[in-house]
Amino acid sequence: MTGAATLLSDVFGFDAFRPGQEEIVHAVADGENVLAIMPTGGGKSLCFQLPALMREGVTVVISPLIALMRDQVRALQEAGVSAGALTSGNTPEETDAVWEALERGELKLLYMAPERLAAGSAMGMLRRIGVSMIAVDEAHCVSQWGHDFRPDYLRIGELRRTLNVPLAAFTATADIETQAEIVQKLFDGEPPRAFLRGFDRPNIHLAFAAKDGPRAQILNFAAARKGQSGIVYCGTRAKTETLAQALRDAGHGAIHYHGGMDAEDRRIAERRFQQEDGLIVVATVAFGMGIDKPDIRWVAHADLPKSIEAYYQEIGRAGRDGAPAETLTLFGPDDIKLRRSQIDEGLAPPERRAADHGRLNALLGLAEALECRRKTLLGYFGETDVTCGSCDLCDKPAEVFDGTTAVRKALSAMLRTDEWFGAGHLIDILLGNRTDKIAQRGHDSLPTYGVGKEYDKRQWQAVFRQMMGHDLIRPDPARHGALRMTDAALPILRDETTINLRRDSIRSAGTNRRPAVKEMVSEEDAPLLSALKAQRRALAEAARVPAYVIFTDRTLIEMAENRPANLDAMAGISGVGAKKLERYGDTFLQVINGAADDVHPTRRKLAGRAAGTVYDQLMDAQAQLARGTEGTDKPLSCSAAQLAKVAQMRSADAAALERLLGERRAERFGAAFLAVLAAA
Repeated sequence: MTGAATLLSDVFGFDAFRPGQEEIVHAVADGENVLAIMPTGGGKSLCFQLPALMREGVTVVISPLIALMRDQVRALQEAGVSAGALTSGNTPEETDAVWEALERGELKLLYMAPERLAAGSAMGMLRRIGVSMIAVDEAHCVSQWGHDFRPDYLRIGELRRTLNVPLAAFTATADIETQAEIVQKLFDGEPPRAFLRGFDRPNIHLAFAAKDGPRAQILNFAAARKGQSGIVYCGTRAKTETLAQALRDAGHGAIHYHGGMDAEDRRIAERRFQQEDGLIVVATVAFGMGIDKPDIRWVAHADLPKSIEAYYQEIGRAGRDGAPAETLTLFGPDDIKLRRSQIDEGLAPPERRAADHGRLNALLGLAEALECRRKTLLGYFGETDVTCGSCDLCDKPAEVFDGTTAVRKALSAMLRTDEWFGAGHLIDILLGNRTDKIAQRGHDSLPTYGVGKEYDKRQWQAVFRQMMGHDLIRPDPARHGALRMTDAALPILRDETTINLRRDSIRSAGTNRRPAVKEMVSEEDAPLLSALKAQRRALAEAARVPAYVIFTDRTLIEMAENRPANLDAMAGISGVGAKKLERYGDTFLQVINGAADDVHPTRRKLAGRAAGTVYDQLMDAQAQLARGTEGTDKPLSCSAAQLAKVAQMRSADAAALERLLGERRAERFGAAFLAVLAAA
């Protein structure tokens, strides 16, 4: 079995594992059942792709979306790995190629959607092809507590039992309930070896802002990051189209995406986003889980996500390459009302609705946080040892005030009107505005009429929004959205506790931060990085693959900064494996240096390895002895293949060289070659 470190370097082009990867790789390769919860961008896919190469037989990868499978297969094939996918999106030629590779026993990774397991023929096919391991990507989809439930994931446990092979499940988003259901459904309740690698993504800047002209807020945020790839999530299909048009009118490359589009139009949008640098997609949550684009620099939410898990998953699509990325989430009272009503009006049982309200509360607590957002976010997932410095509240601490009196006044207005009205009418009562509605109902005679004149209408709106955010009040769907008090408000009403509220700083909430792209390379290296990206784009368009499949941004940045002069130096760049070095090395060296050396293909295969240097020294020794020690003998030389084999010999003596080179060549070059090997 080839070692993990060797495959990591030779196939994937990485010198070292990311934190937490190595232990998981060895556990999976050793055939243990594994549940790994790793942050998005933490390198989950490598944790099953690398063991697949280390083990005999085929690894079946269950993955939720066609786009995600196709991207991973393309990237593996570019790295020289035999991988394929059986999906409804395949061309007949692609499907034939997968079957042929399976028949020849060459395929190492076979990707499938869980829905394919519903076909009666699938189980027989998987038995026949020699499956040695199952990997489950986005494993939270098995859980009804999760936000992306896929019923066909429930068939995977049966598949594991039938094939009697180890299973490794991976996800970035799983709270305690979701983890328990994954163990129950995939592992029959027998706890696998679990790896919880933390949820922190320190390269992602977190920011929230109360809505105050949300279209302008999104346009300002995008303007500060012009030319960067970004995603804007919207709550409705119609908003994706109008906001995408507004971004185009402002000079951005932007497209929309939602579930109501034709399948072909969605595929075109996905392909454009994958292949074009700097494109913005404005989308509903239908867009995302299948997008494996590592250089998304920002994610904005024009509307509040539906839960804290959904928020974490969606912002996690930014900065998968580890470079700086930014987020902005807008929210307002209408968002909170909508999310509450969606839960209350759903068909889920009461305990599920209560859990969903709890998840929404966690997100609202994050939105209305008074201190570090990262601490609040990671605390929800059980992490308490948190270092931040990369959120809007660490950049500029929130200005707070004692809101106890204001909250009591608002609660009193609700109770004295029998909790039958929304915030607008209650604010008119507090401000003493004698509207027709107030006059008709006699609410101008209430003790609370006009007691809130210390604040204006906008300030009272912020108070009511924060009360909803702290789950002190909720809209009641049975009363057409009228606000009702929750039990959490009783201690405040009874003067048993106090509450701090934020003074809204709407216009300064992260919208004018400097673009992260400026920090990626120095001014001196920026022109070369642009040229490398242009070359990558040309190659990607010619091959009709996403740009990052050629090389990621992080790899190009390292090229621009280090400026490798030859193939050996190029092989030392992170992300440049043997196959990509062979395929693209010369092309990118020409961009960097203006020309590339003419290197023999055999020597090219040794680039970046110690044997490459030994090969060069053997060539020098051979050149000096080509006509013998006196320079008068008949010319003689070894083939490139023979020199490569000598360069890679671990232990050598005269007899071994003679067996490899033959008597005549060993007599002329043997002593010199042995001296080179001894020195190496």
